[in-house]
Amino acid sequence: MKWNRAVQHVADLAGACADMDTRPAAIFPLRVVGLWVAGELLGPPRDVETALVALEVDVPEVPWLTEPKGAAHWGQAVRLPQLPLTVRWRSAHAPVWNHVLDRPVPVWTRAGGVDEGALAALRDGEGERVRPAERGDVAQRVAEELGISHRALSASTDEYRERRYKPGKLEPVADALWRAAEGYLDLVSAQAERSWSDQV
Repeated sequence: MKWNRAVQHVADLAGACADMDTRPAAIFPLRVVGLWVAGELLGPPRDVETALVALEVDVPEVPWLTEPKGAAHWGQAVRLPQLPLTVRWRSAHAPVWNHVLDRPVPVWTRAGGVDEGALAALRDGEGERVRPAERGDVAQRVAEELGISHRALSASTDEYRERRYKPGKLEPVADALWRAAEGYLDLVSAQAERSWSDQV
């Protein structure tokens, strides 16, 4: 994917976030309050396979690599599955950044709207200029997320066990278990390998 096209997808999603924020909560109860960019789009212009973004939502916890309730409904409304974006769902009640989302840049927030300056910096390949200057304690952040992820994996395992032989579709429960397990394993690996240490 060409650089300008990737940035345009992010800009379009920022506009969609602003539009969705005006929709009734009765129809879209999951409230997205921020869109952040991380990864390759914060570097110099080049072709990219995908754009890494984080959608910040107003729920107490979103375990790493999982989707909060209502994410699929919200995503379908903005055609998220059709976009060449890698989306990570994050809670607004905890830091957005972690070992993968390294010093991300907000391009839309409920409070501030679309940040045209940040989008312009991305288009020009100057994402580094608008990133936070410092990163937090990644080891501590990974440890915090690991605790959340462990609780989610335990709950998802219990739900799967409960539903395994009952009538009805098992796929949603199995998918939730898979996402919880994937996030937990990623955090365990990050903690063991300190995969972020070369980025400090």
